[in-house]
Amino acid sequence: MTDDGQRRRGLSFLSTPVFVVGLAVVTVAVVGLDALTHTSVRLLPLLIFLPSIVSGLGTVWQTFIASLWTLAVVTTTLVYVDTAPADTVLAAGFTAMFGALSLVGCRYRVRREEEVHRLRSAAAALQRLIVRPLPLRTGDTVVDGLYQPVEEDAMVGGDLYDVAPSPYGTRLLIGDVQGKGLPAIGTALAVLGSFREAAYRETTLTGLVEALEKAVVRQNAFAAHTGEPERLVTALVLGIGRGLSVDAVNCGHIAPYLIRDSQARQVDLGEPGVPLGMAGLAPEPRRCVRFAFPPRATLLLCTDGVTEARDQRGRFYPLEERLCAWAEEPPERLAAALDANLRDFTKGAPRDDIAVLTLRRAETDHHGGS
Repeated sequence: MTDDGQRRRGLSFLSTPVFVVGLAVVTVAVVGLDALTHTSVRLLPLLIFLPSIVSGLGTVWQTFIASLWTLAVVTTTLVYVDTAPADTVLAAGFTAMFGALSLVGCRYRVRREEEVHRLRSAAAALQRLIVRPLPLRTGDTVVDGLYQPVEEDAMVGGDLYDVAPSPYGTRLLIGDVQGKGLPAIGTALAVLGSFREAAYRETTLTGLVEALEKAVVRQNAFAAHTGEPERLVTALVLGIGRGLSVDAVNCGHIAPYLIRDSQARQVDLGEPGVPLGMAGLAPEPRRCVRFAFPPRATLLLCTDGVTEARDQRGRFYPLEERLCAWAEEPPERLAAALDANLRDFTKGAPRDDIAVLTLRRAETDHHGGS
């Protein structure tokens, strides 16, 4: 059943065949046992609760049918066994009342499920706007990975990433907003909006980062008027062209890891710059660093939800050690292997948002590279 059809007919866990068979089986079991036991304890009144069970699993229409069916079975059975007319009327009245209450409860449940469905659809649309589904491809690169907000049932968190195929080569952003919740998401939106516009406009990577800085400063100025705390954003911005090197501006973020020839090492970007939102306090402007990115190599970028994860003894997750062990893994499976191992290491759900990106040159796909 399509989502639209499910909304029209009511969200249901009971298909029509299951509903019909279940109704028949329960009725035969209760009426049969009631007739065979010959005890003073009558089982027939248990049928009164059948519509309420259907109301919790089925549609309004199924609950209505179950209510009518139960009323007919109870009334017919009591008449057949020659029950006193007053008792028959009383039982039929209670059965009808429970059926009506079941209908009301089912209708309320269906409306709530439809509301939740609409909210989840809106959240999914928002997630696609904020964090684009992976993998992402440009003419130069293929970016894969995973994104996991820490908050239960949340689809968007404080971590952010994006890829822009600009006239100056592929530009990539990964970042982490200080804090959690809706205010952090608002700051993430401001940074992503600025990146998506400036990545195509700014000719230099430092110019792009300056635009991101201004976006965070404006967002913090607005937060000050509304009583929200100012938020910083650690970020790493890469520029990838068709050469064998990558330009990077590091704004207090984790340096990338280069995986090549069965080895993994963290790229030396020198002293990281200050996070976005703090440029006014820095003694020197941010600088662009260039490092080698040869063919068939993989870059892994992540947020501190990975590097600051701890086990039950308080030890930090040994990311570089794990990457060395997985150096032969295909890039598209690397993030999934890391996620599974990280959960096993921490013995539970992550305590912070997690974003992991694997980056490789698009040319590797045409040369049989992994």
